[in-house]
Amino acid sequence: NKVVVGFNHGLCFCLLQVLEPQYGMYVWPCAVVLAQYVWHHKGALQQKSVLEIGAGVSLPGVVAGKCGARVILSDSAELPACLENCRRSCEVNGLWDVPVVGLTWGQVSPDLLILPALDIILGSDVFYEPEDFEDVLVTVFFLLRRNPHAQFWTTYQERSADWSIEALLHKWSLQCLHIPLESFQANKDCLAGSNLPGSHTVHMIVITMRKQSGDT
Repeated sequence: NKVVVGFNHGLCFCLLQVLEPQYGMYVWPCAVVLAQYVWHHKGALQQKSVLEIGAGVSLPGVVAGKCGARVILSDSAELPACLENCRRSCEVNGLWDVPVVGLTWGQVSPDLLILPALDIILGSDVFYEPEDFEDVLVTVFFLLRRNPHAQFWTTYQERSADWSIEALLHKWSLQCLHIPLESFQANKDCLAGSNLPGSHTVHMIVITMRKQSGDT
């Protein structure tokens, strides 16, 4: 089915979701919040190189593309249906030249190695299953090490107080900055014309390489 998400100035996006157990085929609250963050920074995204990982329905990546960024969408190479949904989301929003690549978290594949230089990496709700947390951060570490000035913009939903990525961030020489939702007008039950965020506890963070002593 189709989900329409709208921002100010009358700009709307049409997303195609499939209501089935496949996580990546559904618009989750985190995607709407991350898309709002992308939209809030639309002026800085012109001609920036942006990769969305675990894209699925691809709302944040589609918004970035409409903001003038050079976008690449990716999802697991093992989930062809999700990759096809990425392509369809681009088509229905008039984005005809967005590459879609299969990138499986934790694996250094040929498609990962040939990615161009990146400015921003996007990921909404990629910290969903605790067993995937390190694989996600391994991929993020690999990308940020190759692009030291890049940032990983990500949202996650608080599902258990026992789940944390803090130790993994330290292990992989990464650091994170928590972004208050009110700083980009995302502290609302109804956001971007959607009630998806609702009462869910969603957090926005920016992950970068940890500065080493001697770095400027």
